Amino acid sequence: MRWHIHAETEAWGNPWLSVRRLDVEQPDGQRIDYHAVRLKHVAAAVVTDDDERVLLMWRHRFLTDRWAWELPMGLIEPGESPAEAAAREVEEETGWRPGELRELVYSEPAAGIMDSMHHVFRATSAVRIGEPTELNESDRIEWIPLADVPGLIRRREIVSGISLVGLQQALLEGL
Repeated sequence: MRWHIHAETEAWGNPWLSVRRLDVEQPDGQRIDYHAVRLKHVAAAVVTDDDERVLLMWRHRFLTDRWAWELPMGLIEPGESPAEAAAREVEEETGWRPGELRELVYSEPAAGIMDSMHHVFRATSAVRIGEPTELNESDRIEWIPLADVPGLIRRREIVSGISLVGLQQALLEGL
């Protein structure tokens, strides 16, 4: 049941993403014109403290016009490992430096139309290093009790896919 790509061209692109047009052969032999997005890969971090709280950012996403809590996250830059990107994003977006990061969960959020890989890491400590350097990322940064996360999800106060996957995995592992 493997699909085969015979040709691929860019319809439009920028430094973060590329909209692609593909000549694809389906398993039954039929060839179709298919469109997909090739997006830079993303890293995020679930950072917790000894009081069983998680570091979250309250932010507005203008495309959906929605305010919600999110994990610190961002694109993985060329030459950067996913763990390095996650640590950098935590520092830039929150002003906290995470302790040792370990891989928590990996996902491909829309593998049928997009090839972005989402890496979520876990840190059990962080040190305050100053104010965030990314000034356009969030309205506020808070340590939220992990016990409050299921209610936040039910009330749609956490809606970002990578945040949901990371926080739910952390809760499944009993953090």
